Amino acid sequence: MFLIFDTETTGLPKRWDAPISDSENWPRCIQVAWQLHDAAGTLIEHKDFIVTPGGYDIPFESEQIHGISTALAKKQGTPISDVLTAFEGALSKTQYVVGHNVGFDVNIIGAELHRLQRNTSVTTIPVLDTCTEDTAILCQLPGGRGGKFKLPTLTELYRHLFQESFEEAHNATADVEATARVFLELIRQNKCSYFNVGESASLVGRIQDSYPNQVPLVGLTHENLKAASAKLVQKVQSPPQKSTPLTQTISDFAFAHLHTLSQFSVLQSTIRLNELAETADKLEMPAVALTDLGNLMGAFHFVKAVKQVNAQRAEQDQRLPLKAIVGITLNVCENHQDRSRRDDGYQVVFLAKNKAGYQNLSKLSSLAYTQGFYYVPRVDRNLIQQYKKDIIVLTGNVYGEVPSKLLNVGEKQAEEALLWWKEQFADDLYIEIMRHGQNDEDRINPVLVQFSQRHNVKLVATNSVYYLKQDEANAHDILLCVKDGEKQATPIGKGRGYRYGLPNQEYYFKTPEQMREVFADLPQALESISEIIDKVTPFDLARDVLLPKFDIPTQFITQEDANQSGKHGENAYLRHLTYEGAKDRYRILNDALKERIDFELGVIENTGYPGYFLIVQDFIAAARNMGVSVGPGRGSAAGSVVAYCLKITNIDPIKYDLLFERFLNPDRVSLPDIDIDFDDEGRSKVMDYVIEKYGANQVAQIITYGTMAAKSSIRDTARVLDLSLGNADRVAKLVPNMKLKKIFNTENKALKENLRADEFTRVVQLKAIAEGNDLEAETLKQAQVLEGSLRNTGIHACGVIITPDDITEFVPIATAKDSDLYVTQFDNAVVEDAGLLKMDFLGLKTLTLIKDTVKLVKYRHNIDLNPDTFPLDDAPTYALFQRGETVGIFQYESAGMQKYLRDLSPNVFEDLIAMNALYRPGPLEYIPSFVRRKNGQEEITYDLPAMEQYLKQTYGITVYQEQVMLLSQSLAGFSKGQADVLRKAMGKKIFALLEQLKPQFLDGGEERGHPRETLEKIWKDWEAFASYAFNKSHSTCYAWVAYQTAYLKANYPAEYMAAVLSNNMNDIKQVSFFMEECRRMGISVLSPDVNESFYKFTVNDQGAIRFGMGAVKGVGHAAVKTIVENRKEKPYSSIFDLTQRIDLRAANKKSFESLILAGGFDSLSSAHRAQYFHHNGDGVSFVEKALRYGAQHQENEQSAQVSLFGADSIASIPTPTLPNCEPWGALHTLKQEKEVVGIYLSGHPLDDFALAMKHFCNAKVGLFNDLEPLVNKEVSFGGMVGEVEHRISKNGKGWAIFSLEDFEESYEFKIFGEEYLKYRHFLVSDSFIHVKALVREGWLNRETGKRGDPRLQFNAFQQLHDTLATYTKKITLQFDVAHIDEQLLKFLEQLFKENKGDHKVDMTFYETEDKLKLTTVSRKLKVHVGESLLAAFDDYPVAYKLN
Repeated sequence: MFLIFDTETTGLPKRWDAPISDSENWPRCIQVAWQLHDAAGTLIEHKDFIVTPGGYDIPFESEQIHGISTALAKKQGTPISDVLTAFEGALSKTQYVVGHNVGFDVNIIGAELHRLQRNTSVTTIPVLDTCTEDTAILCQLPGGRGGKFKLPTLTELYRHLFQESFEEAHNATADVEATARVFLELIRQNKCSYFNVGESASLVGRIQDSYPNQVPLVGLTHENLKAASAKLVQKVQSPPQKSTPLTQTISDFAFAHLHTLSQFSVLQSTIRLNELAETADKLEMPAVALTDLGNLMGAFHFVKAVKQVNAQRAEQDQRLPLKAIVGITLNVCENHQDRSRRDDGYQVVFLAKNKAGYQNLSKLSSLAYTQGFYYVPRVDRNLIQQYKKDIIVLTGNVYGEVPSKLLNVGEKQAEEALLWWKEQFADDLYIEIMRHGQNDEDRINPVLVQFSQRHNVKLVATNSVYYLKQDEANAHDILLCVKDGEKQATPIGKGRGYRYGLPNQEYYFKTPEQMREVFADLPQALESISEIIDKVTPFDLARDVLLPKFDIPTQFITQEDANQSGKHGENAYLRHLTYEGAKDRYRILNDALKERIDFELGVIENTGYPGYFLIVQDFIAAARNMGVSVGPGRGSAAGSVVAYCLKITNIDPIKYDLLFERFLNPDRVSLPDIDIDFDDEGRSKVMDYVIEKYGANQVAQIITYGTMAAKSSIRDTARVLDLSLGNADRVAKLVPNMKLKKIFNTENKALKENLRADEFTRVVQLKAIAEGNDLEAETLKQAQVLEGSLRNTGIHACGVIITPDDITEFVPIATAKDSDLYVTQFDNAVVEDAGLLKMDFLGLKTLTLIKDTVKLVKYRHNIDLNPDTFPLDDAPTYALFQRGETVGIFQYESAGMQKYLRDLSPNVFEDLIAMNALYRPGPLEYIPSFVRRKNGQEEITYDLPAMEQYLKQTYGITVYQEQVMLLSQSLAGFSKGQADVLRKAMGKKIFALLEQLKPQFLDGGEERGHPRETLEKIWKDWEAFASYAFNKSHSTCYAWVAYQTAYLKANYPAEYMAAVLSNNMNDIKQVSFFMEECRRMGISVLSPDVNESFYKFTVNDQGAIRFGMGAVKGVGHAAVKTIVENRKEKPYSSIFDLTQRIDLRAANKKSFESLILAGGFDSLSSAHRAQYFHHNGDGVSFVEKALRYGAQHQENEQSAQVSLFGADSIASIPTPTLPNCEPWGALHTLKQEKEVVGIYLSGHPLDDFALAMKHFCNAKVGLFNDLEPLVNKEVSFGGMVGEVEHRISKNGKGWAIFSLEDFEESYEFKIFGEEYLKYRHFLVSDSFIHVKALVREGWLNRETGKRGDPRLQFNAFQQLHDTLATYTKKITLQFDVAHIDEQLLKFLEQLFKENKGDHKVDMTFYETEDKLKLTTVSRKLKVHVGESLLAAFDDYPVAYKLN
């Protein structure tokens, strides 16, 4: 006998693994149906019961699934005890319980039996389930976990077996009938292996006898339960509402939105905070609330935006200021620390009544992340009880606890929940009532009104707001799809094959009039809004920065400080440290120096932040003690003598005329801001020190917000709308570096002035696309709405917050994947305004590079270098700058900078400072004049003689902001503070401030005897240049770091370049680039070697750079460590010696193979690399045999140590023999090197064709990644053919995809049609070809009028080794007449004799000073242009060109 049954329930369990005795966990049974079949499949009995609800309601969400309402169940139901009695009768007759996912139904019946204290043996009867991995394989539906097929639903399995669907799913009688048919059909098809059933063969036979063909349905009639429930619902009238006395008419009710989400609810809202505040003000709302989901990230920006709106109101505007209500929507779960199961909880809205309430929200939000995060940030009731003061609670939308329980659990449980919230918040609890026009709200709203009346909890009318305008609903839906990685075409719903989305377009920022109309019948819900607003006291989140307490020696603590937390002691201790440091730095303290120090200390005392300097000097001193490299300073802090004396900075501000007031303005109180560079590897040590000193609960990193830029918003929108990847990419590439809104809201004329010609052309094309009616146009339209949306959060690269106490007392915090530290919920733009001390701990790779070079110099030469003491007059260093050989030199390595350095020929440090300041957009145009003046080619002039004092070092040109500040003081009598204000006004183009300062400058200058006309000219020049003028303090610091790197490169080139390579090990393109620089410098870069290499790149005894083993794939730190450690006594003599000595647990087979392929074993013996991988027919490679040999040797040695008889008792192991085999070809060897290193090491496959590539290729294959700039140009390029795929199109024509690799990159090309037929014989892997092609415009689509991507027209293919001979017709030699001498003539005569041939020789003579040029053509002289001739010209050198 088989009992096939199914149940319908009030919902789903919270925990699927809970025992049936957990009555709270398991939902109630509201319908059960069964069929009893005998062994032949004959129906013996069928029953169907709806269960009478006993003390519970049937939730709306469950009713939506199966159609059984509480009213229907009460009318048609049978008591559960009677139902179970009947079920037990059927159960007693059966051997097996059958169903689809029947384990759930068994537990439901078991739980009901347990509630009545009956026998629960149903849970022990053998189960036959039609929902298993076997039926999943049968249906083969994609989407299962771990790449498997997904388990089929009953509908899917039914459709697979019978090629028809049954529509009555989730009516128990229909489900049972379908399950019975499915089960019997599976048996009939001899699928008994799916079920653990005895005598399967005889069972199949009986079923097949009963049903020779498909098993039919029994043919039962099923009642439409949804229709029956709907009729009853219509009859039930909502209870009469008690009239609530109103204090005013409904049209007078103020309305404000109290349930609003912004972009800070990441990817769930399109609302920007400034637009939210502006819209609320425009609609004359008295207040607006922000209730982001789970976080307070937008709180500061929100309060600030509201303040800004109030400040911008017209003077005659008599309205009360718009009130900012800071709130949050929190996920309230059962136990926020329980991570054994997923429990996202209920979404409840909390509003802060005042600053104290905000502090409690901050605590709750912080704890939700730091303690409660599990899928989402969560709190529980215990936390709410702890931090409930000064908070207003709204019950939330349909995901709130009370509404959700009404929909999913029952009215009784919802009412219990409401009473708990009322007990906690009393009159500060409001029942949120919403009318978005959806069924679930319509069902629960009458009950919520009853609750309100029954328990005297006021209603409040709200609208969940996710977007400002109704026409932004589609963009918001796209945003939700971006969040979940879905396509918009996927239907909205629950379960597989559906996606999350809002049910309609009513979730926008409705006007007060619209909301009054919607809630006209519930005026009391509108009246509550004013009551809530009146309860809220506005507050500001901005405050002065609070510093952590710094412990100072007791002798500096005064009684006044102890009583009032004053700063006298800190100021005294800072003065003490400064003067002690000054003695060390300056030796002799003259009056001018003392005056400067006292001035700075006075300003610092006035700011009230002496502790800031003490904190910074403390952790910098700790960093130096830990061996961490600290930068010389950066930014304006280098202008402080106090910072220099405290060793915070390392640049003497007096020596270089650096100004303290550029750092701290003496006329206004402001927090100092000192950015500190540490070497990359040491930065984490300093962070650890700070955490240990101040406590992990007082230190946090700063959050960052990643937003959708123009191109990414297009690509994200296109992905959701299912626009093809190619079209999306093409549209995105049309966008210049400009926001979409600006592009589409600006006239073409204005755009043309601001964009390059090619950019403007693309923008015109972009606008044309947007005017269409296709998917591309829709993508652009929606992308404009989404542009700027918050897409994700990250961590600020260097910002660290330190607080005086637990950080949650000052700012809400969160957690981040990439950090063990807490992360502030406020971003870098506002943390200081919020009163937090921010320190920038910057990791500077260049400091690591200098540190590594110093170590290498010590290792190789035993010289201790101190970069801080490098002499500033080192001739080789300046010679390097003068030659422009600054590849790898910090801040001076670009091609443009190299050119200007060659022109300038710097010979003093001040030149380098100036170039660092000038080489940036704006001041770049002053460089040629600066160069000419420096080299005496242009007269140095000053507008006023008094200006020479400050402009002499920069040859009369104003380069630095500090020069403007000093000159304003000396020429016009500006104070130090006024000079800094002038600098800022000019730099930031604050015209209102400039208008105030200009008369003061002119009048002050005139009073000091300077002509007003000249002062006018100076002011005009400053206005033009000061916005570009750079901070000299910063330039000086970074010029010093650059000088240190140049000093090392000039004096220890191999060691420096080894360090450069080490610091770029993770970027193989950079490694390749710097290896090329090494070759130019004449420094060999050798393959890794187990006897010479370390983890990083090093220099061997011969001065060559040895490749670092850490740069080889598959070779980790542990492998390198054991190889290096065990060769200290003597080098390895063979692979066997190596395997005997190293720890083979750290260096495995993969490590050995990678090192062999990279050349790491080449020096150990005469064996070639192929031999290590060869096997003599036994399937075991030689390297494996060597590893086994080493392992056995080590095992024997260990055994000998513990053996009574010692080593003599151990049998010797035969050494494996090196196999004989053919060596690999050069190309195969190089390819293997590239496989494990990422680049070719011992050469390049194209080395033999370098001359042909240099002279007859005008393009590199990397250029083809963007074909637009190449349209209508002919390009010639060459390289090695990689993978080739020959294909056949749908119309039977051949085409191919092939990759081509040159010296730098590879690119995948496609070739079609006649071009394919003509050139396909060249497409052979590992062949070397030269190609000529024309880049043509894309094909025009006549239907849409749009062009496709540009395409290549291949015009010629040729073998690369024939290129030089084929294309060279003549050679043109170029001579500077100033350099022609007898030696050159003899060289040419001899060379021409040795290389006679058929190529013509032309000669061009030029004279640079008078710009003369003469070209001669030789009629008789002909040479053979080959590698030997060209190599001789390159070596001499003689400039030439091949034609």
